Amino acid sequence: MTDLDDRIASVLRERAEGDIDTDRLLSRSRARGRRRQVRRRAATGMALALVGVLGLATMTAPGLPGLPGRLPWTTATPAIVNPVPPRAGGVPGAAQQPELVGTDPQVLHLGVDPAKGRYLGWQVVGDGVETLRIGPPGGRPVTIDVASTAAAVDGLAIDGLSIDAPRGGAFDGKVWQLGSNPGGLVMLWQPAPGVYARAAMPGRDRAALARAVKALKWDEARRCGGPLRLTALPAGARIAGCRVDVSSFPGTMDVVVTLYRGTSDMMSVRLQYNAGITGARSDSNRTIGGRPAYLYPDGMGLELLGLPKAHLIAEFGSPWKGFTEADATTVLAGAQVAKDLTDPETWK
Repeated sequence: MTDLDDRIASVLRERAEGDIDTDRLLSRSRARGRRRQVRRRAATGMALALVGVLGLATMTAPGLPGLPGRLPWTTATPAIVNPVPPRAGGVPGAAQQPELVGTDPQVLHLGVDPAKGRYLGWQVVGDGVETLRIGPPGGRPVTIDVASTAAAVDGLAIDGLSIDAPRGGAFDGKVWQLGSNPGGLVMLWQPAPGVYARAAMPGRDRAALARAVKALKWDEARRCGGPLRLTALPAGARIAGCRVDVSSFPGTMDVVVTLYRGTSDMMSVRLQYNAGITGARSDSNRTIGGRPAYLYPDGMGLELLGLPKAHLIAEFGSPWKGFTEADATTVLAGAQVAKDLTDPETWK
C-alpha cells in the first residue's frame, strides 16, 4: 500500500468503534496528497537542475575525465575520418589546366567527393599518369588513371587484373567487359577537353563503376605525399614519384616517395605506420639534426627514430644505387611528418 492508503486505514481503525469522521478523513487525505505533490515537484526541480549543471559543464569545461565532451551515459564514439590528401594550394585542377596532369610527381590534379567515395590509395609515378584507387559505397575498389594524352593511358596494365587493357579504344564513355569468372570492367572517357581518363575494376558491377566515376572531382588539386613532405634534397636530386596506400587506414598506412638523380641514381623514402607497433628502437647509431637515427648493418638503409608507431626509412643501397648515407641524412633531416598520422587534418 501507499503512504496515503496507510493513513486512511489508520483513521478508519481509530473510528472503528464509532462514527466515521468523513471531514477529518478527507482533510487529512488532501493534506497528505499536497505534501506528496510538493515533494514530487521538489525532486523534479532538483533533477532538472542537475541536468542543467551537467549540460553547462559540457559546454564550458573540457569534459569528464576519460570522456571529454560527453555526458557519462553517452556511448557513441567519434567517427573515423576518411583519409584525404591535403590540398595543393594555388594549383588548378585537371578541368582548368589539363596540360598539367602528370607533369608534377608531387601533385594530383583531381580529387574525390568524400560523400560519394573513399580514397584507398593514389600515386604519380612520373610517366605522365596520375592514379587514384577509390572505394565507392557498396562496391569493389575502382582504379582511375588520368593523363593529358590518350597515348599515356592507352594500354596501361589494369591494377588487380591479369587481363590486358584494350588498346586504341575511343574515349567515349563506353564500358567494356573483359574476360570472365568474373573478369573486369573498363571505361574510357574524357571528363573535360584535354583530359583522358580510364576507370577499371574487377567484377561486373556496372553500378559501382558508375558511382566511382561520379565521385571524382576535376576542379581541385591535392598533394601526393599525404602526411610526408620532403623539404631538403641532395644536390642534383629530384622527386620522381609518389605512392600512398591507405586501404587499411587508420590501422596501417604506407607512403613511398622516390628520388632520382641523373639517369641511374635512385633513393626511396618510405613512411610506414602501423597501429600495432609497440615499443621503439633504442639502439641508435647515428644522429640527424640532434635526433636519434639508425644505419642498418648492410649500409643500405637509414631510419629516423622517434616516430610513434611508425618507421621513416631512406633506402639508398642495392637495388638502388648512386645515393649515399650523406644524401639520406640530408633528406631525413628535412623530412616533415604530420603530427598525427591518423588525423588527415594534420597532414596540411
